[in-house]
Amino acid sequence: MATCSNYNSSLEDNDSVIKGNDCETPQLSEENLKTPPNSPVCEVPCSSSSSNVRTPTDKGARSKATMTGKLLTPNPDGEDPDDFIEEAEMLPKIYISKKSYSYEERASLYCDEMIGPFSAEEVDEAISCYISDKLIDAPHWAAVWKTTPEVMRLPLSSGIGDLPFVGVLVKVNCIGLDGKLVPLQVSASVAEPYSSNISNLPREHVEEILRKHKNTVSILDVYPIEGLSPDVDNIAEALEHARFFFDFLWRDWDDDEEYEEYAGIIEKRIQLYYDIQDGTVPGPISERYRETLEEYRSKRMELSKLQSSIRADSSPGEAVECWKRYYELTLLSGLLKIWEDLRLRKEQSHGPFFSRICKRRKGQRLRGRRVTHIVAQMMTTDMIKSFPKDVLIQQHETLSGALDNCHSGDTVVIFPGDYKAAALASLTDDITIKGSGHRDDVVIFSHPSYDTFVTSKAAEVTLENLTLVQCGTCDGIVVVESGHMTLENCVLRCEGTGVCVLTGASLTMSNCEVTGAQGAGVELYPGSSAELNGNEIHHCSNRSSKDSTRSLGGICMKVIPQPQLKLSNNHIHDNQGYGVSIQMPDNSPCVVTQDEPECTASGDKNETDQLSKAIQKLSLEFSSNKLESNSMGEVGLLHKMWTNS
Repeated sequence: MATCSNYNSSLEDNDSVIKGNDCETPQLSEENLKTPPNSPVCEVPCSSSSSNVRTPTDKGARSKATMTGKLLTPNPDGEDPDDFIEEAEMLPKIYISKKSYSYEERASLYCDEMIGPFSAEEVDEAISCYISDKLIDAPHWAAVWKTTPEVMRLPLSSGIGDLPFVGVLVKVNCIGLDGKLVPLQVSASVAEPYSSNISNLPREHVEEILRKHKNTVSILDVYPIEGLSPDVDNIAEALEHARFFFDFLWRDWDDDEEYEEYAGIIEKRIQLYYDIQDGTVPGPISERYRETLEEYRSKRMELSKLQSSIRADSSPGEAVECWKRYYELTLLSGLLKIWEDLRLRKEQSHGPFFSRICKRRKGQRLRGRRVTHIVAQMMTTDMIKSFPKDVLIQQHETLSGALDNCHSGDTVVIFPGDYKAAALASLTDDITIKGSGHRDDVVIFSHPSYDTFVTSKAAEVTLENLTLVQCGTCDGIVVVESGHMTLENCVLRCEGTGVCVLTGASLTMSNCEVTGAQGAGVELYPGSSAELNGNEIHHCSNRSSKDSTRSLGGICMKVIPQPQLKLSNNHIHDNQGYGVSIQMPDNSPCVVTQDEPECTASGDKNETDQLSKAIQKLSLEFSSNKLESNSMGEVGLLHKMWTNS
């Protein structure tokens, strides 16, 4: 299947476009070319458990890069004078659809038109039938056949370097095609003029390879050239849809799972794809998912090659190695399933911020003694002059050391410097953490290997006079899972999501700055409460989505049950979306501007009434706030908060 890095490319891009260029590499010897290695071996599973692992030529295993080159010749000076090889022309451009599909359009295409009631085991046949219907009106056309150097039997010494595929212009014949054959095969022969992305690839060699394959190739490996006819363009688009399915929606374990409704699973994966594209899934977590999926595919390929190399009687060492790689593959697929299932279960939970805190609460010390923990590389007498004489003081060189020694009621005072502390991700005791001096001088960076930065489950946690810088963490810069948190005079520089207050939790935030969040600066989950006074929330919801109506804005409230919010003297500006957005479980978008509400045809006046009623029911209090330069206006409704399972 295609590498996961393609999750981060736009829908209109297709790296499979073949373009001619003048890049050349050394050339291959005729002797090596005339004595190709043995024909491709069949997969030999080492156990029935892994027999469903597909070989590289199966679905999803297609090349993506665009390159040209030459094969090595017998001597460094070029070709032998007696052996002339016809130079292939550059490949013509293939057809690439310019249409951009929305989530709704793509979900309808795959779930209703292509898959419908078919199960995961039947999806190959369903897609073959979908393509076959498009072939009726254009049974003959020219295309670029893309295959691997292994299938073309080019030896390792061929000098093609990093060339990921061999492309040849072919004539495609779909007459007599069996639409139920999986994978779908079409007849192919070398077309005129002879063209390839390897300029001196012998035509006779290509024809010999085609003959050994009975002049048939997988239809997903042929790319119609542009400018032939509207019918051929329709075929090219249908093939693009099929490749998209196997590249982004199909999972190698689908055949082994028992899904009640496979189309519903595909719909959720389409949503996941768009969430990754537009930044709903924070960049760090989507990158981690991409790397895991890429590792899974790489190890799957390694296992497939190892299985193919095992002959009749495998040695004990081969069997052990085969099982080892199989279990590694199983572990990675399990991790990917868990990650995706968490996304699919989003409607039944509070989103990705499920409870992660396993740290036990220490409670108060004996006799209620309280300790002030000073965090500094070196403690001086000047540092302790401001503390009362009866205060118990402990000095720590690291913030983690101070937090690990805290009991409920303790205070951590951090002197100027740059710090990291993984322990901030599991605050279970009632403590106060504050910086000494100016807030810009006490900077705490998140630990990039952790999903969370600051997470509180204590009854009362206070952060004062600090700068928090989010680097690589995935969830909110501050997550209040339960209890109450106070943020006072802090700067929160986000990279993932902003401040998240989960169901039942509460937040008091005063004189703070929140900026740079990919989602909302402050996100209130159903049943939470927050009081915000004198804060600046700006440049949030900075995701890459082209659809601004999906942006959560500066503050986002998720209703049912309604959260409570009090706003006074805040400056909320330059956010993508509304200054304050209210998410409703509805599918009718409404736009509210400062002058006059403007709703879609499905909403009109009912949408305005709905916003007014929502504000009244939400216990939403506004006082002396300044909301300006937010892309969609001051306050408005956002629909489609949840999707049906």
